[in-house]
Amino acid sequence: MTNFSFSKLAFATLLLGTTSAHAADKIKFDFWYGNTGKIGEVVQKHCDLFNASQDKYQAVCTGQGGYDKAEQNTIAAYRAKHQPTVVQIYDAGTVNFMLSGAVIPAVQFAKNNGIEVDWASYFGGIKNYYATSKGEMWSFPYNSSTAVMYWNKDAWAKIGKTEAPKTWNEYEADLKAMKEKGVACGVAYDYDTWMNLEQFSAANDLPIATMNNGYDGLGAELVFNKTAFVDHMKKYKEWTDLGYAKLQTEALGKDIDQSFGEGACASIIESIADYKTFKQTATTFKWGVTMIPLLDGVSRKNTLVGGASLWVMQGKSKEEYEAAAAFLKYVTSPETGQKYIVENTGYIPVRADGLDLLNKAKFYEDPNNAGREVAIQSLTASNGTPVTRGVRLGNFTSIRKALRSELEAAFAGQKDMQVAIDDAVKQGNDILRRYEQTFKGSQLP
Repeated sequence: MTNFSFSKLAFATLLLGTTSAHAADKIKFDFWYGNTGKIGEVVQKHCDLFNASQDKYQAVCTGQGGYDKAEQNTIAAYRAKHQPTVVQIYDAGTVNFMLSGAVIPAVQFAKNNGIEVDWASYFGGIKNYYATSKGEMWSFPYNSSTAVMYWNKDAWAKIGKTEAPKTWNEYEADLKAMKEKGVACGVAYDYDTWMNLEQFSAANDLPIATMNNGYDGLGAELVFNKTAFVDHMKKYKEWTDLGYAKLQTEALGKDIDQSFGEGACASIIESIADYKTFKQTATTFKWGVTMIPLLDGVSRKNTLVGGASLWVMQGKSKEEYEAAAAFLKYVTSPETGQKYIVENTGYIPVRADGLDLLNKAKFYEDPNNAGREVAIQSLTASNGTPVTRGVRLGNFTSIRKALRSELEAAFAGQKDMQVAIDDAVKQGNDILRRYEQTFKGSQLP
């Protein structure tokens, strides 16, 4: 009896030791991501699913508390030689990482590690943003979005309309008519430059900077103070003064998503990534998704990709790269990658094979997903022009912050709109010149 008990204990101990040793034998690598909130939870779950799918590798996944923090933390970690193997970097950080000398281009990493990728299958609006001048992808697109218009169908029904406005002039007329019918707020907006400047400019084929928005070199200069963007912002200010529009920010107690979701404002321009949020919050009225309005007489061009892509960092071991390759295969494949992200967020598939898989499952025919295909249509509305490929400007995050600050001053009545945007351009160009000096002699790939 005693010997039997001892044998059971010894056997259990042996099993425990084997399990611990087995876990210790897993090849680990670090993956840092920027998403927060519900989407951050989805990314973490994606890591957990990968880890559970096999017993050879382990992704140690750590949220960084925001896209900007993920970029800053990775740069600091690289300098300290503690960088992750894979990091999620948002669209605005693309040029910084291309010139960093700290990454392994996706095309090279895939070739070195046996990852078969049909690079041509990436949607043009996505590929163009993350590719070099030669069309080579330097990162793996992961979670992609674009801007759309969410509109309250019940509010528009009050003015006898069943379709959303297609132009900004039609939008203005609708806002005026809805105000007269008692709609307290036709549109909620904030200072976000991704929607107000970047998406507006792309859809209307307007330049943000010279040298094809920076794709042709580091000597680019900002020019958005000389385009229809200025009048566009003046219109928002005018609409606010007339009571058609309402500025909504967290600092004011309510953001634009809350305003639309609770029915306080009849429309917003926002990312398709927020679709799932509105399925949960906008439950007291009928609503839809449509492409953002255009200026009169303009032929629609593609909007820009938002979200982020996955970059592989230099300086890690062969084993870590082996593990990272398995992870990248998993999280970008149609079945275990794109399908998962699309079903659990408002993001869109990044490649044609992902879309094909979803179409076979009749995903976009499901009433619960009505309108989500609009983002794909917007992102692929044209093959791309020299200024709708994207924005490739150094330290673009700081440029965004400068414009946001100046817009805030203009909407607060502290500055004339033209003066504010001129000042933003001046600050932005100073940022670009410092960046150019820092990378003097470097060429964009």
